[in-house]
Amino acid sequence: MIKVGIVGATGYTGAELVRLLLRHPEVEIRCVTARSEVGKEIAELFPNLRGQTDLRFSELESGELEKCDAVFFATPHGVCMQKAKDLLDKGVKIIDLSADFRIKNLQDFQNWYGIEHSAPELLAEAVYGLPETHREEIKKARLIANPGCYPTAVQLGMLPALQNAIVETFPLIADVKSGISGAGRGAKVANLFAETGESFKAYAASGHRHQVEIEQELSNFAREKITLNFVPHLLPIIRGIEATLYMVLKNKEISDAEIFSLYEDRYRNEEFVIVLPLGKTAETRSVRGSNFVHISLHRSPDKRTLIVSAVEDNLVKGAAGQAIQNLNLIFGLPENMGLMQLALLP
Repeated sequence: MIKVGIVGATGYTGAELVRLLLRHPEVEIRCVTARSEVGKEIAELFPNLRGQTDLRFSELESGELEKCDAVFFATPHGVCMQKAKDLLDKGVKIIDLSADFRIKNLQDFQNWYGIEHSAPELLAEAVYGLPETHREEIKKARLIANPGCYPTAVQLGMLPALQNAIVETFPLIADVKSGISGAGRGAKVANLFAETGESFKAYAASGHRHQVEIEQELSNFAREKITLNFVPHLLPIIRGIEATLYMVLKNKEISDAEIFSLYEDRYRNEEFVIVLPLGKTAETRSVRGSNFVHISLHRSPDKRTLIVSAVEDNLVKGAAGQAIQNLNLIFGLPENMGLMQLALLP
């Protein structure tokens, strides 16, 4: 059994890791840590776990993490970078769900996240944890930078078009919407139901910190420097991300069937990415609670613009589920182990 620890288990992502890992046949959750709630049973905070575990929150410095084979950091930015070296030196694998090791350019990280990086020597070693693009590197890694939720949907939606060079690299437009759980579990007035219910808004339209992460990875796909028009929106739903992606086709004579074939071929062996038949539209409800991404393909009336819709559950494929994919790869397990839950309908 793989012994794992979860740092930051009082948040939605940490609780989602616990929910999924409790049903993983090759994992034992050894400890869950938190800054607050130390000593409490995790089921007191998350009643859905009642009767399934007797785990209690422990302190970060309790020493239990060093006894683990792998540790997940579901923490605010800046926490993992302070603990990573000590754990790595003790042979512990790390899967970081924050942005501490996603951005390779140190100045970009400090500009967008507003903190000084305390472990820059680990940036080159950290592997970006999108299995669909970095699978072989992940298998050999000891430090994984789990992708952000928005970047996962945008990259998977744009990847086949860019890799096959059927679209112009400018302009690229990502119009992306997320459920409120993406804002975290912290008590903030802006996240109250009375503030978000029956409302829909764009935010950070002049620059969102996930943009640098997306551009870094898209540039790798396209083999040239990419800039992106990225605007996130807040939806009055709990879970889910929908990314509407606009790309100008180089040749408007390319058929819908040819485009579909490129996407289908790229994801044919990717269990968690499903390209919907032409004419179908991706919906967030179809992936809620699952690790699947659904992608649908559309064209503008003049045939010049490829319009891709990609949907995912921001807490699963956008966070905890993808982190478990990475765990499975690191330890040589089937990539889908513990992740085959189907979406909840209705």
